[in-house]
Amino acid sequence: MTDLSNGTQWMRALADRREDSDPAETAEWLEALDAVVEHVGNERAQYLFERLAEHAAKHGIGSARARVTPYLNTIPVEAQPPYPGDIEIEERLAAALRWNALAMVVGANQAYGELGGHIASYASAADLFEVGFNHFFRAANGEHGGDLVYFQPHSSPGVYARAFLEGFLDETQLEHYRREIAGPGLCSYPHPWLMPDFWQFPTGSMGIGPINAIYQARFMRYLHHRGLLPTEGRKVWGFFGDGEMDEPESIGALSLAAREKLDNLVFVINCNLQRLDGPVRGNGRIIDELEAQFTGAGWNVIKVLWGSSWDELFARDRAGALPRAFAQTVDGQFQTFSANDGAYNRDRFFGQNAELAALVAHLANDDIDRLRRGGHDVRKLHAAYARALQHKGQPTVILAKTMKGFGMGAAGQGRMTTHQQKKLDLEHLKAFRDRFRLPLSDEAVERLEFYKPAQDSPEMRYLHARRAALGGYLPRRRRAATKAPTVPPLSSWGQFALQTEGREMSTTTAIVRMFGNLMKDPTLGPRVVPVVADEARTFGMANLFRQVGIYSPLGQQYEPEDLGSMLYYREETGGQILEEGISEAGAISSWIAAATSYSTHDLPMLPFYIYYSMFGFQRIGDLIWAAADQRARGFLIGATSGKTTLGGEGLQHQDGTSHLVASTIPNCRAWDPAFAYEIAVILDEGMREMLERQNDTFHYLTVTNENYPQPSMPVSEPTDVAAVAALREGIVKGMYSLTPRVLPSAQVQLLGCGAILGEVIAAARMLEDDWNIEAAIWSVTSFSELHRDGTAAERKARFDVDDGSARSHVESMLRESQGPVVAATDYVRAVPELIRAFVPRRYVTLGTDGFGRSDTRRALREFFEVDRASIVIAALKALADDGAIERGIVRAALDKYGKHLPGDPAPWQR
Repeated sequence: MTDLSNGTQWMRALADRREDSDPAETAEWLEALDAVVEHVGNERAQYLFERLAEHAAKHGIGSARARVTPYLNTIPVEAQPPYPGDIEIEERLAAALRWNALAMVVGANQAYGELGGHIASYASAADLFEVGFNHFFRAANGEHGGDLVYFQPHSSPGVYARAFLEGFLDETQLEHYRREIAGPGLCSYPHPWLMPDFWQFPTGSMGIGPINAIYQARFMRYLHHRGLLPTEGRKVWGFFGDGEMDEPESIGALSLAAREKLDNLVFVINCNLQRLDGPVRGNGRIIDELEAQFTGAGWNVIKVLWGSSWDELFARDRAGALPRAFAQTVDGQFQTFSANDGAYNRDRFFGQNAELAALVAHLANDDIDRLRRGGHDVRKLHAAYARALQHKGQPTVILAKTMKGFGMGAAGQGRMTTHQQKKLDLEHLKAFRDRFRLPLSDEAVERLEFYKPAQDSPEMRYLHARRAALGGYLPRRRRAATKAPTVPPLSSWGQFALQTEGREMSTTTAIVRMFGNLMKDPTLGPRVVPVVADEARTFGMANLFRQVGIYSPLGQQYEPEDLGSMLYYREETGGQILEEGISEAGAISSWIAAATSYSTHDLPMLPFYIYYSMFGFQRIGDLIWAAADQRARGFLIGATSGKTTLGGEGLQHQDGTSHLVASTIPNCRAWDPAFAYEIAVILDEGMREMLERQNDTFHYLTVTNENYPQPSMPVSEPTDVAAVAALREGIVKGMYSLTPRVLPSAQVQLLGCGAILGEVIAAARMLEDDWNIEAAIWSVTSFSELHRDGTAAERKARFDVDDGSARSHVESMLRESQGPVVAATDYVRAVPELIRAFVPRRYVTLGTDGFGRSDTRRALREFFEVDRASIVIAALKALADDGAIERGIVRAALDKYGKHLPGDPAPWQR
């Protein structure tokens, strides 16, 4: 036998059919159904099919089939609308885009081999994009708010190539693909931070695009239902890879989209059957799997599997040989077919049986080679997109079958290594040129010249005309809102926090009361978006249920169990709270949609997402990083923060690291306030920064559930403008003195923040009462802000050697004081260590390194050695090391407070 014959036998061995014990009876049932379809119609056949399934279920008979349809196009050829475009011109334009995208990547890697880049992904997605660009994607203009498009990240070279033809990018920028530092370069993937006038959505971290697109579509409905913005007719398009759908975030919110009937949402899954290293499902069919998944979640599914060149074969296939063969072919084998030529496919696929062989007997091998997958046929794609726009009551997913590396021939089409393909030799480049009939000379191909048709050519006139008909060009990003909202004076919503007169409350209660008051403001109030995962009652937000309601597009179709209470659970179409259930990923996606509304909708919103701090940066850090990239503006509230305030909950609920992670995000300003007036100042500053000054920052505040007396703002007179301004400056810069009068005589400086500042204050009293040592107390509202200020001062001093005035805020605050500096926080020691370089004297840090425990606050603080006694001992030891006191005092303190002597395991070792 020849190898080809062996291959044919092997293909036949893939078949896995169940034995039919009575084929004649089976045929009768099938013929009966066919007769109903032919004489009565599909609707009656569907009804009978469902009744039969219900009846079977009564007998305990279920189906072992997944919820999938035959491996064929959903839209039959006779249901396709006429194609409205000029296919020849569109093909010439697409060829130019394909070449320029390829030249961009190959050129960069010929010059700089380590840059990387992706050719094959855009080669598979080009037609998916171009049908949208030419006929569907609406741009924002005076008449239409514009569609929102999430682009498959590895296909970014193709989007750059189109922007080059449109005139938005020039050759120099294309030549600097993946070289952004020395020139006007282009970033690797969609990054709004790096290209703030171009990309709208960061999708480079695969999996976050799908969930963000769903919640973006949902937020558009939220704006519409609340009467803030008309969003009818606008669509959210999400282009994602089939391999990407393995990410939990990609599928985690599918049911929400169906449950809320988001028919303004269209997913297009580029099913090229291949991920980075090999097939997505080598031994299965990812399209079947995705169809079952989306259908089960309640989506409208449209499959675009086979191009128009297959229509004639399907029409001649009266025996159903093709669907049977497809059902027996797994994706790994489909990829092998796509990587080989017509002769191979004639033998290995169509040679499986006489029926298949007869279907292509009249075709030459080259004709078989040109049988396209549906994702490369603009007619099929246009029909699918048009149906998606017409469909009501469900989100739609289009499963488009493509070839990774389409058109790259032997250099990469369908090959396992195609994802890593960065370079092509001259012969492969020429073959690509010839395959797409590009008017480029051999010399131009060798030089990798970019190709742009003449401005008055039919191609360019067509390109601009199509975009003009759709409202303009995209992607394009709005940097700032047309009109910034006015922030109300702090006294109108936070006066209770400035003059508390020692009333007990937690900082969580204080901040919830503040944004509750903000919602009452007639101007800014409607812009406030409270977001919570599933702990609104825990965080004291139940009063907001009655005040502003929980958003639900369906209203409230039931009588809530707690209807008789003052704080009953109230859902309504115009509700203001976004209560997302147990999904931090969903809640942060809602927050991102609201926090970027100034750009996507020209409507600045003010979102507050409040959550257990431990389940923020730890669980959804990648989404928060994407928010930073997208230039989000809003507040993240890490409640029940720290390692010792959430008594009883234990290891997984206790947060000692979120401030460390927050410090790594350049445009995240992180705060750990201890008092209500500090929170009020930070909120006021944050709102003015984000709303009025329109700076691209967002703010992370940690608050606790511990009730303690809240001091009033420490100024002699509330009307003392200068004193209030100085205090505000200290809070915003990250550190200020709580005891300015004792600074000249203080022997030690104690720094504290958040949950542990109370222990620091108590430690200062103990030092004076027990050891006659005076201590100054500093409230540190943000170690990360102090760190950034310090590194900026260091850099200024390094480059301006003749100017010695550059000094960090930490140094400026402490330079007139004396004695060692001791800092204690409820976070790992790495947080206070952020400022060590700027502390001018001995510096001792205490923190909560290690795993948490379930216990009382007092026991936890003693365990982690951040309690008042531990702070006293740390201060005494530092003074002894400086020679300011005798070491015997330290030993006496250890005995007095019952602390273990060195040698016992540290908390992080227990």
